[in-house]
Amino acid sequence: TPCNCPPRAATTASLPQHGDRGFPFAAAAAAGQAPPRPRPAAAMQFMLLFSRQGKLRLQKWYVPLSDKEKKKITRELVQTVLARKPKMCSFLEWRDLKIVYKRYASLYFCCAIEDQDNELITLEIIHRYVELLDKYFGSVCELDIIFNFEKAYFILDEFLLGGEVQETSKKNVLKAIEQADLLSVLSNIKS
Repeated sequence: TPCNCPPRAATTASLPQHGDRGFPFAAAAAAGQAPPRPRPAAAMQFMLLFSRQGKLRLQKWYVPLSDKEKKKITRELVQTVLARKPKMCSFLEWRDLKIVYKRYASLYFCCAIEDQDNELITLEIIHRYVELLDKYFGSVCELDIIFNFEKAYFILDEFLLGGEVQETSKKNVLKAIEQADLLSVLSNIKS
């Protein structure tokens, strides 16, 4: 029995072609503008590391806020996260953001992402940062963060840029850290 489908040429002609109004970003291209940048998988607003006692050990902000607002957010989030039971979900809705946190030993790693961002990717980002710290310090602990906070920030800056993952390779991040350490040693020898 013959098929009731339209002829093949008719189906391909109905697909949007480059330059057509139906082609994605055709309006932007026609106006001579660049197409809109795709949203990253998880654009982080900030990352906080704090102890079980509520002591802030590291903070990185990717959005401009006043010091007063940062302190208020930090105080509120530390209290909120520490009040949660260990078996509770590591995601919570807070203001217009999602908070993703994970406890490793005595430290909480807490990130804020936008409402539509993926929590599991953020959890993976936290885990990757902990893996990087572990590789560099050899089983990282709270004291490593306290006494070598500049290294912890440096590792974070090599891994994340503007709240987005810059480098996914642990090997490449650690190589950049080792090169910076070597440069530091060489400059100390010359002095």
